[in-house]
Amino acid sequence: MNQDLILVINPMAVYTRVAIYQNYNILFLKDIMYPDQDLGRFSHYLEQVNYRRDKILSELDANGICLECIKAIVSRGGLIKPVKSGIYEINDAIVHDLKSSEYGQDYVDLGGIVAKEISDLYPEMRAFILDPVVVDEFSDLARFSGHPDFDRKSVFHTLNQKAMAKRHAKALMRKYSEMKLIVVHLGSGISVSAHCNGCVIDSNQVLDGDGPFSPERTGSLPLGDMIRYCFRSGKSEEEILDMIQHKGGLFAYLGTYSALEVDSRVAQGDKEAEKVFEAMAYQVSKEIGAMYAVLNSEIDGIIITGGIANSHWFVNKITERVDNMGPVHVYPGVIELDSMAQVTLAALRGDEVILEYK
Repeated sequence: MNQDLILVINPMAVYTRVAIYQNYNILFLKDIMYPDQDLGRFSHYLEQVNYRRDKILSELDANGICLECIKAIVSRGGLIKPVKSGIYEINDAIVHDLKSSEYGQDYVDLGGIVAKEISDLYPEMRAFILDPVVVDEFSDLARFSGHPDFDRKSVFHTLNQKAMAKRHAKALMRKYSEMKLIVVHLGSGISVSAHCNGCVIDSNQVLDGDGPFSPERTGSLPLGDMIRYCFRSGKSEEEILDMIQHKGGLFAYLGTYSALEVDSRVAQGDKEAEKVFEAMAYQVSKEIGAMYAVLNSEIDGIIITGGIANSHWFVNKITERVDNMGPVHVYPGVIELDSMAQVTLAALRGDEVILEYK
């Protein structure tokens, strides 16, 4: 482990996934968990930057990783202003916008900030983000909401969706830029997107209240009832957003964030879990139908990916509703780490254009 390494980080609410790559080979992989008592010291997730940075560096050092040998660090990109797809070198503008929370708040924002903090400690190390969640390729029609004061925004699982779609196209010996695909990411949030000739022209806004409910998010709520709730509940804006983003979905109905736990409860005959889990699959299916219409009912296939794709029961509930639209391809899990490492390596070699955020 002594030459030209790439450090990949992916921040989550209670852990950071860290990997070391050399060329295309993964040499080290670890989920660095953060105890509740540690996280409880921080009133806001952005206060965790130094804590997470130091934990990452300590873990790498303890496992014999040569920190001076790391040529680049790359992270998932967070909530900055809308950008085109690609790899961006982290600059002061990115860090400023991630810290300002002007474009939203999520734990993914920590990635770019922590990556820059680490790279600043080593003169030869460069810091990047790849395909932030705000990549915007929407068609003009997709931006209409129903009122001119509100535009629909592009916020979805850009990195894993595009990586999976490109891998799928390659497996078929076709070009992603010449295919029409519906890609479904099933994670703590659920995004369903229309990929048309290399661009994502429409998607549900996965962050705070659009599309299917998920393990932690409410998805779309009845708007009138929601407005009345906001005025009558006595809750603050922050509390309402926390409910929508982190305390909805499976957690609100069943008291757990784990879809695989719900899957197990269904297998054991829990009828309430079955009803809620099927309702989530029902809503995902409806969103697939919407994207099918966006693509003029002409698609090359439907890709289902993410952690919940490991549940055969859940995927079957979706497939039985949508398989008449086109072939359904299931790729459980995510390939975000591999994609970040591969594109970063290409960028360092000059084979991938490094974009500038302004």
